[in-house]
Amino acid sequence: MAVTIKDVAKMANVAPSTVSRVIANHPRISDKTKKRVREAMEQLGYHPNFIARSLANQSTRVIGLVMPGSAEVFFQNPFFPTVLRGLSEGADEKQYALQLTTGKTDEEIYEGVVQMVQGGRVDGVVLLYSKVEDKLMMYLKERCFPFVMVGKPFKFVEEITHVDNDNFRATKEAAEHMLDLGHERIAFIGGDLNLVVTIERLLGYEKALREAGHPLRDDYIIHEEFLREGGREAVNELMNLEEPPTALIVADDLMALGVLNTLDEMNIRVPEDISIISFNNVLMAEMSKPPLTSVDINIFDLGYQAAKSLIQKIEDPKEPIKRVIVPHEIIKRCSCTNAPTQQKKNP
Repeated sequence: MAVTIKDVAKMANVAPSTVSRVIANHPRISDKTKKRVREAMEQLGYHPNFIARSLANQSTRVIGLVMPGSAEVFFQNPFFPTVLRGLSEGADEKQYALQLTTGKTDEEIYEGVVQMVQGGRVDGVVLLYSKVEDKLMMYLKERCFPFVMVGKPFKFVEEITHVDNDNFRATKEAAEHMLDLGHERIAFIGGDLNLVVTIERLLGYEKALREAGHPLRDDYIIHEEFLREGGREAVNELMNLEEPPTALIVADDLMALGVLNTLDEMNIRVPEDISIISFNNVLMAEMSKPPLTSVDINIFDLGYQAAKSLIQKIEDPKEPIKRVIVPHEIIKRCSCTNAPTQQKKNP
């Protein structure tokens, strides 16, 4: 027979309403009483029926997650499972569940989120990206539906709670690291130009080069998807230039793997012939040959802080708009070295 709230109340010697308040983590209940009730719940094997509770208080305790594209691309890149782990931990602490959108196209994803919101299936939404043009973000904003972005919004920065790294500064520091090693011909392989993160990183790269007095060359800036194949095509273009770069800043570790493979096929050695620094510092960066110098952006923390910020908004609609900046750090490994003298720029 199923264990009920009344059974828990009897065992803990409290009123059934007190048990309900303990389940909801009500601040007015003393820690001593909470402990006694939770011990009774554990002994009896009682699990709260969240569906019944959500019908009673109009809350689902579910957070919708919106991916920046199809699930296939999403799970190919280790960034997303890691950010998902952070989101999951942040949600779990407050007993919220996660629901992923599964559309294959932007249109399908948009329709899926509209159904999620209008069907009352979620209490709030996390957008796992920030695009330059995004009708989904506008839809959520116009409906005043609780949502948080991972990434800096392109517009309405002061009106949208978001969790991000300082991508401008991180890339400026990455370029400065290459400049300190004597590199002057530094190329940038970025991701999709519709993503704000790409623009922020490109601006950081350009700022470092300008400050060092080096010209910006259009043929040194390439944009591809954050995938291995993207990296492959980009390298072929760059290395066939009359003056190929001696250093590369690559927007993502997975792309950097494609870059390493292509350079290997072209018999170009890393770091002897060309230095590489990439972003995210996922496990494969450490395991690649050679191990990659990579900017650690604390992916887990991005997810964790996004879930935490959204739940605060859901539970208190008056919660102020926040910009949470997660710190970054360059993890130096074996893919960068001093600029090769024979490739230094001609006077």
